[in-house]
Amino acid sequence: MGEMIKVGMADLKACNAPDNLTTIGLGSCIGIAIYDPVTKISGLAHIMLPDSTQIRNNSNIAKFADTGIQKLYDDMIKMGANKSRLVAKIAGGATMFAGGGAAPTINVGQRNAEASKAKLKELGVKLLAEDTGLNYGRTVEFYSETGDYLIKAVGKPPKTI
Repeated sequence: MGEMIKVGMADLKACNAPDNLTTIGLGSCIGIAIYDPVTKISGLAHIMLPDSTQIRNNSNIAKFADTGIQKLYDDMIKMGANKSRLVAKIAGGATMFAGGGAAPTINVGQRNAEASKAKLKELGVKLLAEDTGLNYGRTVEFYSETGDYLIKAVGKPPKTI
């Protein structure tokens, strides 16, 4: 069992097995785990917003689905992952604040999930599983040796996808 590497909010990291990756506090945010099952190179991005082009202060590329997933993908390829073998699992994208009106900011969790799936599809990375939506936060752990994505939420049994 290797080191458990912490990925902060609006952050991303890649590693080799036996090291693993974790992030906490996925409310409307999405945790995108990308994995090469042969080399066991893994990456995890904790994105907060769907689209960097909609925000003026967008210098933190890990904050956005469009730029964060691209950077994680590029980093993993540089480490030796094979583009054609990459697969992904995602979690988060909750609706944390039920609120009035149809303001697009209220639906940020759903928009984050959709943007993440669209970027993975654009890159040719197959989405194997997801645990998104609903109204509760998640903490995730990605295990590089097995490709297991463990999802923990307060008051819910742990789930592996």
